[in-house]
Amino acid sequence: MVEKAPQVVQEAGTRGAGSPVPDQTLYDVAAIEDVREGDILPITLQEQSIALVRMGDDIHAIGRRCPHKGATFRGDLACRSSVHGDVVVCPWHKAVFGVRDGKLKEPIAFSHLPVYPVRQVEGRVLVGAHPMSRKPAEQSGEEERVLIVGAGAAAASAIYTLREEGFAGRITLIGDEGFLPYERPALSKGVFLGGGEKVQPSPLLSEAFYARHEIARMRGKVVALDCEKKEVLLEEGKRYSADHILITTGGRPILPPLPGIELEGVMSLHTVRDAWKIAEEITGDQAVILIGCGLTTLETASALRQKGAGVTIIATERPFPMEGQWGREVGQILRRLHEDNGVAFVTDTAVVGIHGTERVTGVELGDGMVLNCTHVLVSVGNKPSRDFLPSHIEDEGVVGGIIVDDTMQVRPGIYAAGDVAAFRRNGALCRIEHWRPAQCEGRAAARSILGLPPQPMPVPWYWTQQFGKKLEYLGWGESFDHVLIEGDLGGFDFMAAYMKGQKVVALVSSGRSAAMARAAVDFEGFVAREVRTRIV
Repeated sequence: MVEKAPQVVQEAGTRGAGSPVPDQTLYDVAAIEDVREGDILPITLQEQSIALVRMGDDIHAIGRRCPHKGATFRGDLACRSSVHGDVVVCPWHKAVFGVRDGKLKEPIAFSHLPVYPVRQVEGRVLVGAHPMSRKPAEQSGEEERVLIVGAGAAAASAIYTLREEGFAGRITLIGDEGFLPYERPALSKGVFLGGGEKVQPSPLLSEAFYARHEIARMRGKVVALDCEKKEVLLEEGKRYSADHILITTGGRPILPPLPGIELEGVMSLHTVRDAWKIAEEITGDQAVILIGCGLTTLETASALRQKGAGVTIIATERPFPMEGQWGREVGQILRRLHEDNGVAFVTDTAVVGIHGTERVTGVELGDGMVLNCTHVLVSVGNKPSRDFLPSHIEDEGVVGGIIVDDTMQVRPGIYAAGDVAAFRRNGALCRIEHWRPAQCEGRAAARSILGLPPQPMPVPWYWTQQFGKKLEYLGWGESFDHVLIEGDLGGFDFMAAYMKGQKVVALVSSGRSAAMARAAVDFEGFVAREVRTRIV
């Protein structure tokens, strides 16, 4: 890093986004040969954290920290996207930024990177300490109205994209929770560890953003949609219409038809209010039964054990968690991780009933055994929230979502994005229920409303954090017939390639954040260059 450097006063160059500060002082920060192709050289200049990135003969200077959570760009996080050109990728949550203009290209961040003036003089790299100004997008759609139904990740991404790309019309957001769109993945990762309402999930966009960009917000439940009139009806009787309606209502937890499912103490985790209730009721020392064995269950189990609760997971589909999605090898290390931290598993029999009069006291298993408990948390999947749709919008009964085309459009002027949306890929319907894909779909819907050309949907990525271990997945959820693993599986430092014949259809890794960042931008290229697909 460079804390101090000899300064050279020059007129700043014009390369990059917008116009630079006139007559800006440039500082000698590095030798050109020290900035390697595709690599990121971190420097600090007048308390500014800057990343030097070399792509070909050009060297660029951009902000060094992702504006989402502050992850540092260093090492081999620069690569080329067939859609966006030269980019850098956040190693934590895979936000993608342009190297030349610093502009956000793919979520999950909601801000651009600053771009600094750069000159190459006599083998040295000179950089200015003040970001260059950014030219705002050309305004459009001043007389148009956009109505967004549902206040989740896809909604926030659509709102950000609309305004950043110059939409000047009216935007109205209707949500049924009464909160700004927030980071829902944080719920199962332990928001409730803080206790009650002490811990708030981070909003995806700040209150100031909605005020500055004149986003109208209201709380209400939509009960009907008229596609022809482009009009929605709220439960209280009010009607709202718009030129474009975007449905981002997500899903709701499925509750199995078990005797006793309605008892007090039987809960699911979907909203921040659910997390607050868990925080208030489960304070430690209680016995908790978790039904289901997906990532939400595993993350919740990890957090509950930190609170001191006794945790038993009951799941009969497979003996190892996530085995169907991630294979037996990874499933085995996940189960071992949980068992080493005191989580018990029951996989040979199912829950057939929940005992109690007013409150839950236990669960009955198929073999007749009764396990005593104080709480039951159910996590067996989500159902898309689409009850307000007219009957002629069918779901084809397979994935249950609202079917959209490659522009995220359902009907003329009606769009859907996020967990509620289903689209066709290779002839089959696909519905992805994860945070970053929801934001990517919201961005795609906004671009369609703006009349911008569609772009290929990024390969879905998501992550999980359990007992301090982070695992990442990249893929479309396709079936596989064998898994090739490189690295230390038990030590959570590995890359697993999921094979369908000779083709890699997905990756799961731990301890390989930078590699997964490159793969998120160029999956096929990464596989060809960096993934061993043959056992030698």
